[in-house]
Formats: sequence, C-alpha cells, structure tokens
Amino acid sequence: MLKQVPSFQDSGIETIIFDLGGVLIDVDYHAAAHAFDILGFADFDVLYGKAKQDHLFDGFETGALSPKQFRDRIRELHGCPMSDAQIDACWNAMLGSIPLERIALVERLKARYQVLLLSNTNAIHVPAFEAIVARENGITDFKGLFHGAYYSCEIGLRKPDASAFHYVLAQHSASAGTTLFIDDSIQHVEGALKAGLRAEHLELANEDVVALVERLGLLA
Repeated sequence: MLKQVPSFQDSGIETIIFDLGGVLIDVDYHAAAHAFDILGFADFDVLYGKAKQDHLFDGFETGALSPKQFRDRIRELHGCPMSDAQIDACWNAMLGSIPLERIALVERLKARYQVLLLSNTNAIHVPAFEAIVARENGITDFKGLFHGAYYSCEIGLRKPDASAFHYVLAQHSASAGTTLFIDDSIQHVEGALKAGLRAEHLELANEDVVALVERLGLLA
C-alpha cells in the first residue's frame, strides 16, 4: 500500500511535477481504439491499454521509433492500407481539452512553487495537443506555462523509470524529498515514490486535479 501524506501545507514542498494526460488534459483512451475500429482495426483496444502497453508504444514514447516507423508498424498490424493522416487522426482521437481552471491552477501554483511537467508522450501527440491548447486556450507556447516541461519522446526516458524523474530534477537542481509528483497512473506514482519523490495518486473517478490540490492544502 502506498504511503499517502494527508496534507502538504507547510511540509517543505518546493517543486511540483505534473503529469499531462488525465491530470491536466482530458484523455479518452478508448476514443483512439474506437476510431481505429471504424477503419477495420478491431483489435487495437487489445494492443493498446493505459496500464500495460505494447513495446511498440513504449518505443514510440521514448523516441526509439520515429512517427514513420510507428505508422508503418500500425499498417503492418492492421493488414490493410491506411494513410498517414488516417493513422494520426485515429491516434490523436484520445486527446481532449485542458479546462481553463487547470491552466489557472498552474499559474497560481507557479507563484509559490517550481512547477514542472513530465509526460509520457510521442511525436504525433505533441503537435496535436499543443495545437488544441493554442486553439482553445490561446496558449501558443505550452511549455512556457511551466518552469520546465519534459516529454518522454524528447528526453528518451519515460515514467515510471527512476531515471526519468531524476533527469527532470537535475535540470532544475530540485531535491526529490521536497518534490511532489501528481499522476493519475498508479504505476507512475509508485515509480516516483521509489525514486525518492513524494507523490500523490489522482483518482479521476473521485476528483480532478483542482480538487486534489485544494484537498492537499497546497494553496492554503
């Protein structure tokens, strides 16, 4: 069982690291499977799962596979012709919006803490969600919303590996013991705890990140 801290008010937290998908941006992991299903790729939901991913997706998230290699592998698995645009549209179907209150939350936290982002993502999703944020939130420099933002496909490291957390901390001379990590994936929270960070699991069925931050007293 994870050791949870009931309140972080006056607890020495100096840095907060946010996950992106599910925590800040809404994500529907089944939407991509449904979009592929419409094109006849009925087994995509088996291939891709949030908790346990095929090595294809792991490799794509760390930049070991290029977008071309990813698309070619999808076509190979599908067994039928699919254009690059079709694959990208299906793959990006899972991406939703970032509610304005979450943007405001990050801005408020930045006045008190060093606020960072660490996301397991890929080279097709990055321009897609950055375009969503530019269109819907008027933010043309998404990374600029944070004191530092790191995508797994760019740094070659992914959660829950300790190396991913340590890399981000090192870029900002941050201490693991004074850093709070927030993620909706339990395996990533466990990885952060093993890496020495303090961590909180955001259970999306019960609350969103704004309610979590308020419950923890981070802005009290």
